[in-house]
Amino acid sequence: MSARSRKRLAVLATRFHLPEGAVGQLDALLDLLASDPTAPTKITDPATAADAHVADALVALELDAVRAARQIADLGSGAGFPGLVLAVALPEARVSLVESSTKKCAFLERAAEAMGLENVEAIASRAEEWAAGIGRCDLVTARAVAPLNVLVEYAAPLLGDGGSLVAWKGRRDAPEEADGDAAAAGTGLAAAEVHPVRPWDGAEHLHLHAFVKVGSTPKRYPRRAGMASKRPLRAVA
Repeated sequence: MSARSRKRLAVLATRFHLPEGAVGQLDALLDLLASDPTAPTKITDPATAADAHVADALVALELDAVRAARQIADLGSGAGFPGLVLAVALPEARVSLVESSTKKCAFLERAAEAMGLENVEAIASRAEEWAAGIGRCDLVTARAVAPLNVLVEYAAPLLGDGGSLVAWKGRRDAPEEADGDAAAAGTGLAAAEVHPVRPWDGAEHLHLHAFVKVGSTPKRYPRRAGMASKRPLRAVA
């Protein structure tokens, strides 16, 4: 681990009030990204990943719903962002890393072991087919996975009453947001609150979209695998 990335992790630990030992765990994750040729991300340099991956995940702790979460599902977890990072930040939470690729799930399991995490599990499943997660989560997260309307349909059945979906997005996109709010209205969620965030100096146009479950999700959801993206819920033109 470079001195630069270690220093950056220490700054992030102070900024986000991370628990003792968090820097070492995040250090282990960045080491694995740099050394494992199967790491499912193009950003593997520790100094760059400390911001692009770790800070980007931790900034969600600015939302009360994330800080309070105790049962988290990270959809399309990939290399484990934000899921693995939130598992470090929230040791009392249980984090399910939901990832349809078995190869990526194997990486997530290696990462959790390297980090010494005992509060995570890798779930080799599509979100729509994870029956054990229905109604069980108080937080669903998703970063670089799908448009908002698709994410809403994935998340709504997994959330319990009052639970939240937090989606990481870049520049605001009015049509995408309208479709996301339309999907929310049809699946028991309130329209999104959009939070501009600045996880590191120089970061621009980054936003967290937070949806809260305020009603029941119709029993027809989740639709069978693939339907959320093939026939997405949309705002009426």
